[in-house]
Amino acid sequence: MDAHDEETPLLASPSELAHDAVYSRFTPHQKRSISALVSCSALIPLFAGGSFIPSIPEIAHDLQTTPRVISLAVSISIFSSALGSMVFATYSSFYGRRPMYIFGLPLLCIGSLGVGTATAIPELMFWRFVQAFGSSGGMSVGGGVIADIYKLTERGTAMGIFLAAALLGNALAPIVGGWVSHYASWRYLQLGLFIFGGILLLAMLFYLPETSHPGMTGLEKEAELKPSDVDDAPERPPFRWVWLNPFGCLWFLRSPNIALVTFSSSAVLITEFGLQVPMAHTIGVRYGITNEALIGACFIPMGVGNIVGAPLAGWLSDRMVIKWRKMRGGVWVPEDRLRAAQVGAATLVPLSILASGFITTYIPGRLGLILNLCCFFVNGVGVDTVLSPGSAYCVDVMHSRSAEIMAAGAGLRAVFLAAAVAGILPSIERNGVLATNAIGAGIGWAGFLAIWLVIRYGDRMRAWIDIGYSTANSN
Repeated sequence: MDAHDEETPLLASPSELAHDAVYSRFTPHQKRSISALVSCSALIPLFAGGSFIPSIPEIAHDLQTTPRVISLAVSISIFSSALGSMVFATYSSFYGRRPMYIFGLPLLCIGSLGVGTATAIPELMFWRFVQAFGSSGGMSVGGGVIADIYKLTERGTAMGIFLAAALLGNALAPIVGGWVSHYASWRYLQLGLFIFGGILLLAMLFYLPETSHPGMTGLEKEAELKPSDVDDAPERPPFRWVWLNPFGCLWFLRSPNIALVTFSSSAVLITEFGLQVPMAHTIGVRYGITNEALIGACFIPMGVGNIVGAPLAGWLSDRMVIKWRKMRGGVWVPEDRLRAAQVGAATLVPLSILASGFITTYIPGRLGLILNLCCFFVNGVGVDTVLSPGSAYCVDVMHSRSAEIMAAGAGLRAVFLAAAVAGILPSIERNGVLATNAIGAGIGWAGFLAIWLVIRYGDRMRAWIDIGYSTANSN
C-alpha cells in the first residue's frame, strides 16, 4: 500500500455525497430492523454453545460418559463454526448475504433436532457439528451486513451494538441451559433452538432484504452488470452454482495487521472460555454449587459485561477515528480505531482472570463467590473492548471483503480456542486453578502486545504486504 493510500484526505463534498449514497439505500428504521435480524442470527451460535456448557454434567450422566469427553463437543462445535463461517462468508460475497441465512438456518434446525435426540456420543458429536455449521454464518455474514449498511464513522458503534445483541446469548444461555437441565432435560433446550431457528428463518424470508452493495457480488460481476444497471434491473442475475474455495479467505491472514488483530481477539476469548468452560469444576466445586441452574446463573455477570462492553467500545472506537482524523488534518489512519482497545487488553482482561484464580484458590465462602462474579463481569467488559474495535478495524481495512475477513478471523480463532478448550480441564486437574488462570492472563497480555504493535507500526506493516486494503474513498 503506497503512502497516498495510507493518508487519503477527507472527501470533498460532491464525492462525499456520492460515497454516502450507497449507505442511504435504507432508512434508519430499516437499518435497525436489518441489524436486529442479523443480531438474532448471530446470537444463536453463542446461545447454543453457552447453554451446552452448564449441561455437560447432565449430558455426561445421561450418555454414561465423563464430562471431559462431552467437553470435546465444545471443541468440535468451535471447529465446525469456523469452517461454516468461511463457507458462508465466501459464498455471501458471490451470491449475496440473504441466501446464506436462507440456507444455513435449516441446517441449524436439523442439527438441533439431532442433538436433542442423540443417544450415543458419536451421534451427539455429529449433530453438534451440523448445528454449529448451520448457525455459523451469523457472525461473519452479519458483520458483512453491518459493513454494507453503515459508513466508516458509524460502523464502530453499529458493530458494537451488533456484538452486544449477539452476546446477549452469553448472558441468557447459561442460566437458561442450567435451569432447563436441572428442572427438565437438556434435550428440551435443543427443541427450543429448533423452534427459534424456524421462526427466525421465516423472519429472514419475509423481512431481510439483500444488503450487498449494488453490482458488487460475484454473480453480478460475472453477468457484467454495472451498479447503475443493477439499480434499474427488476431482477437479480439468474442463479447458477459455482464451486468456491472457502479457505481462500485465510490468505488474508498473511497480512501482519489482520493476523495480529485476530490473535489479540483470540487471546481475550481464551480468557473468557478459561473462566466459562470449567465453571462447574472450579466455582461449583470450590463453593459447593451442584445445582446446574445456579451454576448457569454464575455466567450472567460475564454476559452482562459483554453487553455493556461491546457498544461502549464500538462508540469509543468511532470517537477515536473522528478525533485522530481531525488531529491529522483530515488524514484517516485505520489503526486509530484500535486505541479504544488498549485499556481492556492491558488491564481488564488479564487481571480479571488472574484475580479469579487467586480468589478461587485462597478465598472461601460467600465473599469468594461474590468476588469471582465481579471478576467475571470485568472480564466480560474487557473482552468486548478488544473484540468490538478489532472487528470494526478488520472491516475498515478490507471493506469490500468484509464477511470474508470476519470469517478468516473466525478460522484462526478456532485453532486457538479449540486447543485451549480441550486443554483447560486437564490443566486444572494437573496444575490447579491459579496456575491455569495465570497462563490465561499471560495469553491475554500477549494479545495486548499484538494490539500495541498494530497501533505503533500498522502503516508500515500494511506497506509490507498489500492484500487490497480499503482507502477512505472505498469505505
